[in-house]
Amino acid sequence: MDKQKIVVYNSLTRKKEEFFPIDDKQIRMYTCGVTVYDDCHIGHARSLYVFDVIRKYFEYRKFKVNFVRNITDIDDKIVNRAKQLNVSWEKLSAKYIKRYQEDLKTLGVSSNHDGVEEEPRATNNIQEMIDFISDLICKGYAYCAENGVYFRVRKFDKYGELSGQNTNQMYNNIRIEADTQKEDPLDFALWKKSKEGEPFWDSPWGAGRPGWHIECSAMSQKYLRAETLDIHGGGRDLIFPHHENEKAQSEARTGKSFANYWIHHGLLTINGQKMSKSLGNFITIKDFMNKYQDADILKLFFLSTHYSHSIDYTEVKINEAKKQRKIFNEFFDKVHLRVLKPEGKNNPFSEKDKTWIDDICAKFRKAMNDNFNTPQALGYLFELIDAGNGFISSDKQDASLYVVTKIEEFFSILGLRVKPHITMPQDVEKLICKRDEARKRKDFKQSDEIRKEIELLGYLVVDTSSTIRLIEKEPDEL
Repeated sequence: MDKQKIVVYNSLTRKKEEFFPIDDKQIRMYTCGVTVYDDCHIGHARSLYVFDVIRKYFEYRKFKVNFVRNITDIDDKIVNRAKQLNVSWEKLSAKYIKRYQEDLKTLGVSSNHDGVEEEPRATNNIQEMIDFISDLICKGYAYCAENGVYFRVRKFDKYGELSGQNTNQMYNNIRIEADTQKEDPLDFALWKKSKEGEPFWDSPWGAGRPGWHIECSAMSQKYLRAETLDIHGGGRDLIFPHHENEKAQSEARTGKSFANYWIHHGLLTINGQKMSKSLGNFITIKDFMNKYQDADILKLFFLSTHYSHSIDYTEVKINEAKKQRKIFNEFFDKVHLRVLKPEGKNNPFSEKDKTWIDDICAKFRKAMNDNFNTPQALGYLFELIDAGNGFISSDKQDASLYVVTKIEEFFSILGLRVKPHITMPQDVEKLICKRDEARKRKDFKQSDEIRKEIELLGYLVVDTSSTIRLIEKEPDEL
């Protein structure tokens, strides 16, 4: 595979394809966001993180990415939850929008304040949805009924193209509730007339609110300023009916392809079970952070499995991610820590060493070019760590720093944090100097005793042939 090509798996064609944007070097990308009726869970975190990594990799490859991720702030779930809690739907959605934005900040995922071009809310775009529905009615793809407006599924010949079904199969694959007001049981709602006490907006078809599917079609085209998107993304569970319905209503309106590439991530389970509050395995982003205090542990867990595959959350896997985080932290500490022996060597950084590192970096990029293969890419990061540790042992400071610059470069794509440099307390520095004098006298007994004193203060001493370095110990080592 040409290392410069980016290949993606397209859910529409069910195969990998080389990626070509509609406009050279500019990408219009839309992903389905959250419905704000409760706290975000770690399944949401995976979706938010996956598409943030994809966006960042495109930007790393010098594409300009116009990225839109919606917020559903009016929906049956929001209305029903507000009734249960005896609060207004506006107050409920406002509360969880704020908590969602807190989660984005915690995860280090771009929000509309720091990179995402737009994060529109459904309730701010009702008129656009009304206009969209009006066009579908004029074209004969939608019709009015007593309780709302519906889309004529069978009139759209390509319905089922995305999910790989025909309309007869759909009767077996979805639960179709009897609704005598529909022309066909498969037809889906574009506009719902509101019941007494429910939120509503005025429309040509009476007071009501939009159906779920119409908001994504209207907002993606409005904010990306295009009838055809380069990429539409979301979870695999959204392929049918949500994305199938988006595609149908959008293409019925414009006569053009709605999205050229459809990217879907796999789902998340907890110990092999679907996440559910009733099962007691519902883990919010806030729950995770309260327990582990480090979003990078969750990110490393996600990176270990290809985005397109399902992933099972277990304590064993999270502990493995913790170990990986520790490996990175220890390496950063080794490289960045003050070199305490001024007479220490700095052996030459050869062209051969540089070529070796550059080759590993090329493999990282090749993995990302191949449908964003983060498990492989992560493996190459650990190859860089191994090489860097070898340089440290050989007193090749310039070489090890070069490795750090490459890891930092790739961390920025993966949204991982580079551990800050250690600042050495004076009492530790004095002990280091005292130990150095003992080593010069070959008083290894005293040297070992001082090493233990340093460890009690929370640091590990790492000796190479001509330098002494310090590593801050992890809390579980103290």
